[in-house]
Amino acid sequence: MDLTSSPSDATLVDLAGEVAGPEGGPVNPRGTHSRSVPPNHRVVRAPGGIIEFHPDEMVVRCGAGTRLDDLHAELAAAGHEVALPAGGSVGGALAWGRSDVMRRGRGPVRDAVLEIRWIDAWGRVIRSGGPTVKNVSGFDLCRVLVGSRGTLGVMGEVTLRTRPRPPRRSWFATVGTPDEIEPQLHRPLSVLWDGTETWVALEGHPRDVEEEARRVGLDERPGPPELPSSSRWSIAPSRWREVRGPGQFVVEIGVGVVHHERDPDLVSDPLPAPLSFRMVALHHEVRRRLDPFRRFEPDVDMP
Repeated sequence: MDLTSSPSDATLVDLAGEVAGPEGGPVNPRGTHSRSVPPNHRVVRAPGGIIEFHPDEMVVRCGAGTRLDDLHAELAAAGHEVALPAGGSVGGALAWGRSDVMRRGRGPVRDAVLEIRWIDAWGRVIRSGGPTVKNVSGFDLCRVLVGSRGTLGVMGEVTLRTRPRPPRRSWFATVGTPDEIEPQLHRPLSVLWDGTETWVALEGHPRDVEEEARRVGLDERPGPPELPSSSRWSIAPSRWREVRGPGQFVVEIGVGVVHHERDPDLVSDPLPAPLSFRMVALHHEVRRRLDPFRRFEPDVDMP
């Protein structure tokens, strides 16, 4: 099935012209207009729309400005899905690089990306990655762009890996702790702990899901549980037992992401100072080389 709509090559060239406009100055890409823009910044609109979708090859190509809810609905109609969180735009989800609570089973957001066509600081259309692994050569800049918060370039067009939707996906909960429940599970999609209950997402054939839930003693619940939005931080996955109140929290077991009502009392094991310094220096050097003019999201100061 091919869905022919924007963006086209001409659209990306037009976007490149906007980025390299004669007036210069800071550039802020926008998809679903979910964030405000400083008054002295130029706004460029990432194109939207599904260009082509091949369920048999498990590949979809779309504009970075495509609404994720629209993309999920289109893929679901064909029995497919993509490992990006709901809400916002495709480009926004990739720019932030934050997976949802299904990361344990689906993998991180960056693993869903096969190819990105983006605009650099000089207004050039760059292609990174490829629709198939055998066509990829050179530096894997897709991984660098994901999570860069728009500081390295403007995403215009994205090729994503899809997968068939399972026949059943359900959430369950039990009062057991993760170290009691987790060893009994076979490849759970997600395991969460809120200090009182362990939440588990299972998927697969309905009979298999029901049998596993019965064997482990899980009760089906509407899920996932509500996640605190005040603070989100990371720890070593093995340190989940150290997370505590006061305040509501949810820990993603096996991933190390903590959703908490307050800032952490514990910090994951720090990197050795020389290694940490080199990583920060490398980040700033990558940004300096890809955007020496500081045109992209200049107010974002990533560590």
